[in-house]
Amino acid sequence: MLYLKKIVDLKNNAALKIRRTAAEGKRILQDTSGMTVVELLLILVVLIALVLIFKTQLTELVKTIFDKITRESAGI
Repeated sequence: MLYLKKIVDLKNNAALKIRRTAAEGKRILQDTSGMTVVELLLILVVLIALVLIFKTQLTELVKTIFDKITRESAGI
């Protein structure tokens, strides 16, 4: 009888550990606190890629803007 009780206790303890582990795993999978970091990194990667692709056009645009600012500020 004593062995049977020990076996039942071991079975209940094992089932409890499995339930706790499953609950912890579910909580980890549902955690979205790191999502904002991933989203920000993806946005930065896209912005850097766009800058690299349009580097010459952006450089020319900035030069044109500064030339216009310089010409118009000389008249003030």
